[in-house]
Amino acid sequence: MNRPIDSWRYRLAHNIERPAVHNTLVLLIVINAVVLGMETSAALMARWGDVLIAVDRAILAVFVVEIALRVAAHRLAFFRDPWSVFDFAVVGIALVPASGPFAVLRALRVLRVLRLLTMVPSMRRVAGGLLAAIPGLGSVIAIIAIIFYVAAVIATELFGERFPDWFGTLGESAYTLFQVMTLESWSMGIARPVMDAYPYAWLFFVLFIMVSTFTMLNLFIAIIVSAMQSQQHAEAEHTEQVVTTRIDAETAALRAEIAALREEIAGLRGELRADQATK
Repeated sequence: MNRPIDSWRYRLAHNIERPAVHNTLVLLIVINAVVLGMETSAALMARWGDVLIAVDRAILAVFVVEIALRVAAHRLAFFRDPWSVFDFAVVGIALVPASGPFAVLRALRVLRVLRLLTMVPSMRRVAGGLLAAIPGLGSVIAIIAIIFYVAAVIATELFGERFPDWFGTLGESAYTLFQVMTLESWSMGIARPVMDAYPYAWLFFVLFIMVSTFTMLNLFIAIIVSAMQSQQHAEAEHTEQVVTTRIDAETAALRAEIAALREEIAGLRGELRADQATK
């Protein structure tokens, strides 16, 4: 009894993963994103509001059916896949009544657009790489925080008296140094006015930019790139494993069918011999 059920689930999962179904879902996600954007326009809602709401609900119904079919095909394995759980949560939020205390959830309908991250392989690799890089980025963030704290204390002590708006407190100094790190008007807007009062202030700003921007931010990029490469390698191995498992399952099914045919042929031969013997 289990074999026909498993075979049915396998065929259902295979049909859901077909390129035509995948591309249709991607197109619906894009259309849904456009519709949700159009719903923010009062003029468009006044003229086409009923049509936009109907399209949005129809697409949501398709997403619900798709998620239900995937759950039926994969059962508990569906919830062991983080991307599948993400799809389930994003679609589930849209089903919560957007009224009363849940009115704020109406704005979260746009999260359905994020399903592109799970549907487009290249986007999924990038998103997976960013998530995989978070543990490594923690150490870099801690080092940058220490550098910011030390630099903010020094800047407050050196420049706080003459430039209280920029370096009057530790928090203001940290915010000003963050602007310097982003290289947004750091020279003409901050460094040069400070250098007019403190001629050697350029040494502080140059060292801070070299350490925070040119060194630490490049470490951010290096960790993210390394994580994305690892993610791509792991995804390739997973794909190879899935293909191998599918081939093994198909091979086992074929062997079972061949064995059943052999048994049937053997039974027919036995019946034929029995008929010949009686004659």
